Amino acid sequence: MNQPKASLAIQVLPQVPREQIIPVVDKVIAYLKGTGLPTFVGPFETTVEGDFDRLFDIAKECHLICVREGASGVSTYMKVAYNPGEGVWSIDHKVAKHHT
Repeated sequence: MNQPKASLAIQVLPQVPREQIIPVVDKVIAYLKGTGLPTFVGPFETTVEGDFDRLFDIAKECHLICVREGASGVSTYMKVAYNPGEGVWSIDHKVAKHHT
């Protein structure tokens, strides 16, 4: 099995009026899903697997999407797992047993 080398869990909190938060976050999630990388959307964060450098480029773009959508700023919570040798456990490995 080819394991991903890195995993990024990201939660963006755009500084916009309350009623605009979900539409802005939905645009970020659409972008994440559109990367073609394995993605898992949860209630607080979205997890994406892939190349370490690409994941950080993706995190940057998440911020820029929020700003383009009118956010005056963005706060982000990120968790990163990285193991260039053995790889990291995949999303499926971690959660599949809970979704059957």
